[in-house]
Amino acid sequence: MLQHPEVAADVRAAVGRAVRRAREAAGLSMRALARAGGMSQPFLSQVEKGETSPSLSSLYRLAHALGVPPSQLMPAVAAPRGVSVLRQGDGQELAVSDVPGAARGRLLSGGAGHLLEVVEYDIEPGADLGDWFESDGEMTVYVMGGELEVTLEHEGSWRLGAGEAISHPAGIRHRWAVAGDTGARVLLSVAHTHPAVARR
Repeated sequence: MLQHPEVAADVRAAVGRAVRRAREAAGLSMRALARAGGMSQPFLSQVEKGETSPSLSSLYRLAHALGVPPSQLMPAVAAPRGVSVLRQGDGQELAVSDVPGAARGRLLSGGAGHLLEVVEYDIEPGADLGDWFESDGEMTVYVMGGELEVTLEHEGSWRLGAGEAISHPAGIRHRWAVAGDTGARVLLSVAHTHPAVARR
């Protein structure tokens, strides 16, 4: 799914503002946050200026370093008065990791100011799915097509087929792997324990 260039630029700018505000609220320098988030200071500077888009794994690392839910660093997807309508091809694009060929998804609902975050993934065979992730709240992974193996640290692994789902506390470190050679279509829903603060 490709975004209109102006929309993509608006999203990058919104993410950059959210990261900068959260960093300043936490009293961290750009160098300290970059180090804690496992990235270079020049890259973080580009993110804050809206010049580049961080991957999902980078956003999670930044959120962890800042002590905020990842949704606080994502622009909200919503229309006025709480009504949200998403058309084909719309939605903020999210790369799972910074690795070339990383799996990509799109934010269907949620973002700053929301308790619920919903992301759709169409995972190609061999796409990079990052490493371990964790967040606040609870999450449900629903497989719409193909097969996905979900591993929860110290808990076990589950192989899910189409029409199957797993729910678990998002604070348990978890990772995914495509099971089989046909890829997978996945719907991820995260219910955060508190809404991210929407500050534009």
